Amino acid sequence: MRFERREHRPLYLLVLTPLLAVVAALALSGILIAIAGAPVFEAYLRILTGAFGSRLSATETLTRATPLMLTGLAAAVAFRARLWNIGAEGQFYLGAIAVAAASAKLFGNLPAPALIPLLLLVGAVAGMVLILIPLWLRLRFSVDEVVTSLLMNFVVLLFVSMLIDGVLKDPLAFGWPQSQSVSDHAMLPKLVARSRLHIGLAIAIALAIIVHFIQSRTVFGMQSRAAGLNPAGAVFAGVQLGRTLVKVACLSGGLAGLAGAIEVMGVKGYVTTDLSPGFGYSGIVVAMLANLNPLGVVFAAIFTAMMFVGADGMSRGLGIPTYIADVTVALSLLTMLIALFFTQYRIRR
Repeated sequence: MRFERREHRPLYLLVLTPLLAVVAALALSGILIAIAGAPVFEAYLRILTGAFGSRLSATETLTRATPLMLTGLAAAVAFRARLWNIGAEGQFYLGAIAVAAASAKLFGNLPAPALIPLLLLVGAVAGMVLILIPLWLRLRFSVDEVVTSLLMNFVVLLFVSMLIDGVLKDPLAFGWPQSQSVSDHAMLPKLVARSRLHIGLAIAIALAIIVHFIQSRTVFGMQSRAAGLNPAGAVFAGVQLGRTLVKVACLSGGLAGLAGAIEVMGVKGYVTTDLSPGFGYSGIVVAMLANLNPLGVVFAAIFTAMMFVGADGMSRGLGIPTYIADVTVALSLLTMLIALFFTQYRIRR
């Protein structure tokens, strides 16, 4: 018995792979739910009801999915070109704190039509700048960007903590470590009245469509795919690998920084060190569940948000830990990796 690489991957296999991976993860998680003493099907029904059973829960799920879409896109764009950006969490926080600083110290008096796009751009640029550091180390000194981008997350978090305890500390927060709030007219408009769901969701979906078009219909998209499939072959074919990776890095870091900006401007209004419950790391899971497909990222982000939001209702109703959601998402990633392997290889006897 041996593994043989497939010359062609049929479309039905690419479509069914994520679905089968999720089903397998749910089946494995069901074993843990049964061990915890709860009925499996009722537990999953409560997750679904807790995520989409009411207007409030549905809007909360989509609000939670919005930053996951952007960090998932950031990971998908980078991984497609074999740029292992593990620093989306740091880029998220730097984009968020850059928006808070720009609103409080520079542009807070501008009208909303000018201020909102400007602050979104500031957040995206902050993410771009951060990811260029590990990329420069890779191109100049061959330093593994997995390590440097990961460690940058902790550096940025300490930097944000220093700012919100210092020059950007909100004097009206009664000593609580948070940044000054962004201007009221810098907050993103709501998509649904009397909810937290904001226009950032529409921005994230639009960006997923744009990224899909870039990757499938432009020269840059072809060059980034070539850099990921075979760097040596891409160079031989005339692709300037360094320049292509810089463009990929700017797009990836910009998306992650934009996620932080949108979370501040759409939900919180200020920055704290617990602004992200791990959006940058969860974005990697979302990207892998989507098989690095930008359009698939939208659905993978909604699935991940559904598990996290719905698990609260399941826990309250059945008395089992909410960590089941974390286990299910992690198992989804593992089963997806196995499924992807079999989309690339077949077993020959």
